[in-house]
Amino acid sequence: MQRKHLDGMPCPIARSLERVGEWWSILILRDALHGLRRFDEFQKSLGIAPNMLTRRLNALVDAGLLERRRYSERPPRFEYVPTMRGRDFRPVLIALLAWGNKYFAPEGASVQLIDTATGAAVDPIMVDGATGRPIKAPEYAFSPGPAAPERTRRRYASIAREKVPAEQPRVPANAGPAARKRSVP
Repeated sequence: MQRKHLDGMPCPIARSLERVGEWWSILILRDALHGLRRFDEFQKSLGIAPNMLTRRLNALVDAGLLERRRYSERPPRFEYVPTMRGRDFRPVLIALLAWGNKYFAPEGASVQLIDTATGAAVDPIMVDGATGRPIKAPEYAFSPGPAAPERTRRRYASIAREKVPAEQPRVPANAGPAARKRSVP
């Protein structure tokens, strides 16, 4: 069920969940990124009902995450290939895998990320592309972007006021990066 009211919501997390938040969609993307392409391959891998699979594939195509390509004229059959947008979802899957293994796998990891050259398991982290530093709090935080509406700016300004110790100068929510750097002791 599409929730049209979120389309006007500026939150990138809400917009993303609108496209992939249904769990079948994420599993279909996982399988597509592992090389599955055809309806019967997805159905066999996931054990999903055909009508649900059809709906989810159509939604992923509509969201621009998969491309539908005809591979047979008679009968007409299609394969589903990840688009650039779909391929860019891979880090999200890696983050979910690591998080799930850390918190929801008391028996141990059933799937892990490995270095293909060595076969060694790796612990993925998110890093700042500019500095290579791991992205973690409190060094990194959410902030309203240039297109943020006033409501978002107020929300993040109130969060910042709650988190900033009294002895540090407060930086306005609409201040640029240079002003934020100057305010850090």
